[in-house]
Parts: sequence; C-alpha cells; structure tokens
Amino acid sequence: MMNKHFVLATSLVLSMLLTAIPFCSSSTTSKRYHFNVEWKNITRLCSRKAILTVNGEYPGPTIAVNEGDDVEIKVTNGVSINTTIHWHGIKQLRTGWADGPAYVTQCPIKPGRSYTYKFTVTGQRGTLWWHAHIAWQRATVYGAIIIYPHLPYPFAAPIEAEIPIIFGEWWNLPVEGIEDEMYKYGSGPNSSDAYTINGLPGSLYPCSVQDTFIKTVERGKIYMLRIINAALNDELFFAIANHTLTVVEADASYTKPFDTEAIMITPGQTYTVILNTNQHTHDSNGLFLMAARPYLTSVFPFDNSTTIGFLKYKGTMDEHMVLPKASNLVLPHHLPRMEDHAYATQFVRKLRSLGTTRYPCVVPKTIDKRVVIAISLNLQNCPPNQRCKGYNGKRFAASMNNQSFVRPMTSILEWHYKNFSSMQYSIDFPLQPPSVFDYTGVDPLTHNLNPNFGTKLFVVEYGTQLEIVLQDTSFLNLENHPIHVHGHNFFIVGRGFGNFNVEKDTAGYNLVDPPERNTVGVPMGGWATIRINANNPGVWFIHCHLEEHTSWGLATGFIVKDGSEPYQRLISPPDDLPRC
Repeated sequence: MMNKHFVLATSLVLSMLLTAIPFCSSSTTSKRYHFNVEWKNITRLCSRKAILTVNGEYPGPTIAVNEGDDVEIKVTNGVSINTTIHWHGIKQLRTGWADGPAYVTQCPIKPGRSYTYKFTVTGQRGTLWWHAHIAWQRATVYGAIIIYPHLPYPFAAPIEAEIPIIFGEWWNLPVEGIEDEMYKYGSGPNSSDAYTINGLPGSLYPCSVQDTFIKTVERGKIYMLRIINAALNDELFFAIANHTLTVVEADASYTKPFDTEAIMITPGQTYTVILNTNQHTHDSNGLFLMAARPYLTSVFPFDNSTTIGFLKYKGTMDEHMVLPKASNLVLPHHLPRMEDHAYATQFVRKLRSLGTTRYPCVVPKTIDKRVVIAISLNLQNCPPNQRCKGYNGKRFAASMNNQSFVRPMTSILEWHYKNFSSMQYSIDFPLQPPSVFDYTGVDPLTHNLNPNFGTKLFVVEYGTQLEIVLQDTSFLNLENHPIHVHGHNFFIVGRGFGNFNVEKDTAGYNLVDPPERNTVGVPMGGWATIRINANNPGVWFIHCHLEEHTSWGLATGFIVKDGSEPYQRLISPPDDLPRC
C-alpha cells in the first residue's frame, strides 16, 4: 500500500518540479505554452466529480521562464462557459491586454475560442502563480510561475532541488454556480470541504490516505520550497515538524533572509523559503509532518480543518510501511493556533526588502497623491418581493469607500484605450471615505452602511508617486483582508492597528527597506499603507483576494494615463483580443 502512496506523490512532484531548468540563466528567450481549459473527472474525499483544469492537470502546468523572457501562452477554451487567465504578480508593463481579469482588461474567452497572452518578464525573479480570473474558476484552475534570475541567488545555498507547495481548497459540490447563488440571494458561500497541498487533501480527511503529498528528501541537503496560497477564502499557517524555514523571497522580490518556525500566507501571496534537512532520524521513522490550517479572523463560517503532507528522509523507512493512522498523528508543535494574531503580526513585521546595491529598494520617498480606502463588509436591505439569505434576511455586500464594485459587461481597458464615452464605468471613485468615524470601533451591525453599487475607478498621471492607505472597518466583523493590486508591485511602508492617523502614523513609515509585494494583508482592526510608482499605463484592478469578498464587490481599480514618450504608452490591442 505504501508503494502506491509514494508512486502517486512522486509522479505529482515530477510533473511539477523543474529540475532540468537551471537555477540562474543569462539567456533571454521566447517561451511558448498552450493551455487548454477542459473538464476532468477527479476523485477526492470519497466522491468523484468533474472539475475545470488546464491540460487535464490539477494543479495546472508550471510556467518556467527566465528573467527577461518573452512569453506567449495560447489559451483555448474547451468548455461551454467563459474563462480568462490572470498571471498573478506579472507586472504586464504596457501589456495590460494580457493581465486577465474578466471585464476589466479583457472580455472573457468564449467557448471554443482562443486568446494568446503575450508579455515580457521584466525586473522580476522568484515565485509567482497563474489562475482563472472569472467567477470562482480559480478553485481548480491555477498553477505556479517560476522566474529564474539572470544572476546567482543572493543567498549562499547549494540548492539540491525545488519543492512546489501550492495550497488550495476543495469543494465536494460543484463550485461553478456559487457566485451565481451569491448574486441571486445575497448570501455567503458554503465553506470548502478540505484544504489541499498540490491538489491532495492529506490523510486527515476521509478516503484520503492515498491522496497525501509525500516528498522524499536526503538528509543534510538544502531544498527550495516555492509556496503559493491558491485557496479561495482562507489565509493559512504552514509549518514542517522539527524544521526551520528561511524566507528569502516574497511575491518574486528578494527579502532579507530570516528564520521562522511557521509562515502565514494570504490568498494571492507567494514565498520562496529555504529548508535544511538537518534532522537526526535515529529516534523517528524518518517521516516529518507538514501541515497547513486557517488563520482565523472572521465570524463567518469557515473550513475548520487541516491539510497535511510528509517529508520522508531517504533510506529511513521501508517503502512498504503504511502511513501513520490519523489518530496517531501529532501536528507540528510550532504550527500556530488558528487565532494566533500575535504570531501573524510578528511574522509580517519580519519582512524587509533585500535593499542591496544590486537589488535596491526603490520605494517612493515622497508622494504626489494619497488615497485612503475604507474596506467594509456590508448588509444591504433586501429589495421588495425578493428572497435574501444574508444575515437577518438582508443581502451581504462589500465595499471600498462605500462603493461596491460591479463588473461591467465590456472591457474597461478597451473602452479606455479607444476613448469611448464611459457609459460602462466612471472615474469618480471617492479618494477618501465618505464620512470620518471610528472605523474599527463601531458596532458591527447597528452602524452598518448600505453601500452604493457601480463601476467606479480613479485616474492618475503616468509616473505618479501614489500612496494608498487601506483601512479595515468593523462592519459585520473585523477581518484580515488580502488586497491585490494588478499591474504594479508596491512597498508596504506602514502597518498598524486602530484608525490611521495621517500626522502620527506617517512619521513611523519605513522608507528604507519596506517589503515589496503585490498582495498585502490589511490587519484586522487596523490599516496598511502601500506606495506605488504608477509607471505602467493601463487599467488596473484592486481587489480583495478572498473570493467571497470580491464577489460581494470589495474592489475598485485605477487608470494610469499614457506618458509622453512612446515607451510610456500602452501598446495597441492584439488582433485576437476577445470580444464581449
């Protein structure tokens, strides 16, 4: 029985692990891929169902490129529903047509049609990922992006091999109609039935002993873990028993290395960490348990479960030995509790940009524009003669500055590029909350605000040094919100709890080596400030990477105008750009 387990896990890793790709490369090439979106029947947790996949793989194929490569990915929609793909964290310099969010930068790819995403990987190196960006398709349509650097890694480590660790969520029932139900009834989604590591839930779940990720390693070696949180609605803690992790990169930007017993990773974020297999195995069977469970900051129903896998030290366990029974497993003692807010805060505070001469931290020291965005979960009164399934017979909604984002029925980027009359959207998103109040201290229900619905964005000139303050509110509940900004990396120059105070809190900004990211966790009951050099012309989505919140409208966007020089302007749309 054990032999079957190892065959399954080994075949999975071999399909994802790119040992033939060098760790650094000085060559710039063109990389071409073909993605076919298709259904595949798959069995998990005692049941079988059809899921959306790319090329029949779950998780999908890895995109492996070198820094500076030109990339072309032809996506063919082989199913009967619309689809798109987003290359999460790729800056898309002047190539917003390839960014992927449906009805923001493109119309969806219709059934039977194809679209080729073309972009150049510029100034980025490390771990990113790709995923579907329409409805809830990214529940199963996702995969890793690995960008190999031109220069050697800025940390001394002879890497033996790379290990992908992609977290996901699994629903026993089809997920394709979840968002439709939420729109129809104003309800929240059903919680997932399991978390997964590389598509495998692990032996703590029913019927899942054979679906447990196992990676064989050699003692005394150095391994690189590329960790991605592709889960839809949950931030996760992750740890490996008896092992320390060294964080060296976040969201494809190098960090000052630091050791940690566990990581906290929000949906959308990635980490590259170094693992030293330095444990003695004379007092164990050579199996070391790895585990991920949610970081809980919500009062909404959630998946209260744990996904596990194993590191197996080579030569320490008979390959026919069965896995330990679930009742005999002990989770890593340093895996944080689900409500360990102190650990999550401490972990995030350790992140710093590498900030060397070769890899400088180019954080804007001054700003041209400050935008303050209050992030809220809301209740909307149920319209007459409708049935609503939100709290107290109302509809759930979410908003930024009390504006709940509605996707238009066309591509905002195309309308912007062609200078069409903006009947589909407006550029009057409020740059401050509509009213000033105790954002984190109001009663979660009695002070709830009914949001306004629409498609509102704001506009900045090319090269604007932009500061965005993201302020959590206590409507419905305080919650940690992972906010993703498309088209740009940003620097997290400040974080705090309570209400942002411009005079007091700006004095404490880190303008020396703040972490550079594309997704920031706004702390529950607090705020985070990011600074962006808005030097990428186009239309760029800003949204919560908790999918239920985006479905409720927790999103906005901004337009960066063309600059005066040709290299500062959005390129023309490709001929095969999908039509609505």
